[in-house]
Amino acid sequence: MFSSWSRGGLGWKELAQRVWREVGEDDIFGNAAKLSYYFLLALFPLLLFLTTLLGYLADAGSELRNEMIRILAAVIPADASSLIFKTVNEVEEHAGGGKLSFGVIATLWAASNGMTAITDALNVAYEVKETRPWWKSRLVALALTVILSVLIMTALLLVLFGGKIAKWVAASYSFGSVFVMTWSVVQWAFVLAFVLLAFALIYYFAPDVRVRRWQWITPGTVTAVVLWLLVSFAFRLYLHFFNSYSATYGALGAVIILMLWFYLTGTAILIGGEINSEIIFADAGLSPSDGMRGESAAMKEPGVDKKE
Repeated sequence: MFSSWSRGGLGWKELAQRVWREVGEDDIFGNAAKLSYYFLLALFPLLLFLTTLLGYLADAGSELRNEMIRILAAVIPADASSLIFKTVNEVEEHAGGGKLSFGVIATLWAASNGMTAITDALNVAYEVKETRPWWKSRLVALALTVILSVLIMTALLLVLFGGKIAKWVAASYSFGSVFVMTWSVVQWAFVLAFVLLAFALIYYFAPDVRVRRWQWITPGTVTAVVLWLLVSFAFRLYLHFFNSYSATYGALGAVIILMLWFYLTGTAILIGGEINSEIIFADAGLSPSDGMRGESAAMKEPGVDKKE
């Protein structure tokens, strides 16, 4: 049975060296810059899709929207979150709920552009060419966008209404205040699990690999999530003490900060993909000097997708 935690027989140091080499050869930082552009284009359609859908799911659509922005603001820089909140409010006020509802398909299509960009970048990391028809790869991007949206909404509902649910359960079954306090901590573990699942789904479905091995928690997934959280909070801390973007660039400062955060996010996602791909290649006995390792790895285990 394949386990990514065995690292294909590689030591942690050797794995890190191979990943660092591939980061340079696959131009991860350049691809992350491309991702930041596509993420910017996809962000507002995605937020509009989520807020429209939230309006169908609950009467407290605006409350859920505000909670979504608040949680996002806990990760991204303050100037960027203010820009997002202001833009979403302006679009909703001018468009109206009905227009947004009728345009939800087009909005979702636009939001999936970011996922399409991730697919292209991960194909480079896994050293495979995109062989799926355009409609199939686009459907995969759409499906991933919807699934990730559901995960985001579930996490939001959990955070927003989890306390009320815990109090109701405690009152109904006489669990007491300890249960409520415990739940306030445990719910964030569920949110982290949703984030890990989101990254795992991206690594499993996005690249066009012939042999797929499902593992929820892998070294690449964990590294990507940890890197994303670390660089996000480090970036927030830096801007808190040394924020000169607004003074230098004026109104454009918030946009630049948002794109920088997208750049760091894209870098974390792609490095996680490189780690997972190097483990797969090592497990197949392929070294960095071998050509088209993605195709070679598929030939060693031909034919079918499998989950282990």
